[in-house]
Amino acid sequence: MKRLSGLYVITERALRDPVETAREVLAAGVRLLQLRDKTATTRELVQMGEQLRALTRQHDALLIVNDRLDVALAIEADGVHLGQDDLPVAQARRIAGARLLIGVSAETIEEARQAEADGADYLGVGPMFATHTKPDAGAPVGPERLRAIKQAVAVPVFGIGGITLQNAPEVLQAGADGICVISAIVGAPDPADAARQFLRMLGAAG
Repeated sequence: MKRLSGLYVITERALRDPVETAREVLAAGVRLLQLRDKTATTRELVQMGEQLRALTRQHDALLIVNDRLDVALAIEADGVHLGQDDLPVAQARRIAGARLLIGVSAETIEEARQAEADGADYLGVGPMFATHTKPDAGAPVGPERLRAIKQAVAVPVFGIGGITLQNAPEVLQAGADGICVISAIVGAPDPADAARQFLRMLGAAG
């Protein structure tokens, strides 16, 4: 399995069509993509997911589905990302076995340790900064929280929430294995160019 690190792009239909997003950022070099759509029906998610799955396979990239273990299994995605209010990690692991990577959102060291103990493959820690994409995300926990969580677990840790080219270095300096980006890429006039800028920055930081 590919190492879980680097640039992790998350789709947002309110900003740009997920398939268009995938096509552009994968061509730019992104190798980790999440299908996230809180408003789509199950059938719509499956249809979008199948298109994204075909694109990620063409580019040897990983496709993660947000929240929906059933959709991830149905489209043969590479993984599922679960929030604290979603299906518990231990149950998801029992259902998926080794077929799927399981990512988990964590805001505290306790949540992070529990997720790792239950079988999570990576963690998404945030929000790093104020974010408009996820109004329910709560107050920013900042890069220092990520630093503390990174020291407490062995699995890869990604920063998420309000990350831009300007503040991403703070997240990486805190020890993040990678960064999750929505608005700064999906909402950019040219998502492919924005993705390339992030990839260049990550390359220089690495």
